[in-house]
Amino acid sequence: MTKDAYVIEDAWAKLGRATPARIALGRAGAGLPTREVLRFALAHAQARDAVHSPFDPEAMARDVAGLGFETVAVTSAAPAREAYLRRPDLGRRLSEEGRAALAPFAGTAPDLAIVIADGLSSTAAHAQAPAFLAAFKARIAEEGWSTGPVVIASEARVALGDEAGEILGARAVVMLIGERPGLSSPDSLGLYLTFAPKVGRTDAERNCISNVRGAGLSHEHAAFKLAWLLKEALARRLTGVSLKDESDLLLIAGHPPAPRIG
Repeated sequence: MTKDAYVIEDAWAKLGRATPARIALGRAGAGLPTREVLRFALAHAQARDAVHSPFDPEAMARDVAGLGFETVAVTSAAPAREAYLRRPDLGRRLSEEGRAALAPFAGTAPDLAIVIADGLSSTAAHAQAPAFLAAFKARIAEEGWSTGPVVIASEARVALGDEAGEILGARAVVMLIGERPGLSSPDSLGLYLTFAPKVGRTDAERNCISNVRGAGLSHEHAAFKLAWLLKEALARRLTGVSLKDESDLLLIAGHPPAPRIG
């Protein structure tokens, strides 16, 4: 008798094969099968690594510059990763050095300020942000939006984008940030769009596009959604709970998410 003969499969095993969610794991006696215990331990280790792996702003700047964007690096008021994790408020504001780095670009008033941040997963930022930006670049060209320098932010929370956007005088800001890693998604990128950014904006005043990664929302589809939201935000002069994402209605009507240039 093989060891697998002792494992009682869950009746939902067929559904379990259609999702990375932890369902239909089966059991061995009163516990989980060894393979599921090991899978959980691996996923937990990957999530912890995503949170604690160092962010490389220089490498990110090279990747972004390779797409044809100017860049500027900033840091939050959190002096180190430990402070960032314990003091979320520090990650929401620029350091004095960060404000100084943005000073030469103050008041340039781009249509959109783009901020790339490590957030709670530098793994996600490095894996997804340049590829997403490559897809979104075509949307920017299609609409003729101005962007200014891409801000590369270390130890940053979402709200840091509000201060950066306010200094630049941007009409809107989008924060590309590593999301809190789940046990099946250590590499998920979030996109947070805020109209008329300024210090003190609340999460209710933002739109979020989540789960941007290979096993989630594709870069092209996310770029399509962000472009739709940004067009509506600039036209209606708002974001957040008052702006509902109806971009998928265009897909239903037969408009593909791929950009159409020229």
